[in-house]
Amino acid sequence: MLFAVGGLIGFVVDAGVVQLLVSFAHFNPYVGRVISFLLAATVTWWWNRSRTFAARQSGRSLAAEWLHWMALMSGGAAVNYGAFVLCLMEFPSWHRWPALAVAVGSVFAALVNFVSARTLLFRRAKTRP
Repeated sequence: MLFAVGGLIGFVVDAGVVQLLVSFAHFNPYVGRVISFLLAATVTWWWNRSRTFAARQSGRSLAAEWLHWMALMSGGAAVNYGAFVLCLMEFPSWHRWPALAVAVGSVFAALVNFVSARTLLFRRAKTRP
């Protein structure tokens, strides 16, 4: 459940940032989406390391853990971005509302991301000092 909450927070950041970049800074939605993903993935890493997987550890430094998280999330990001691009191609009017395409991509990527995080990064239980 906490992973889903983190995913929702990540979605709000992702969709909100890309929509702001497109609407107010006149970014291309494809470029804006790269920026929004990086911010959203960082927020979800922080959430999941401190909440969802608080009883687990990665055994890495914070920087190494973040880099590993970003690498692991790249599988979900590829699924997410692929669905995003397909939506924009299928529905050209969504170029003005890229948050809609972010929502579609997020649904497909959620399962991929959870399995990656749980089985590859936060797989060991924390030991008590």
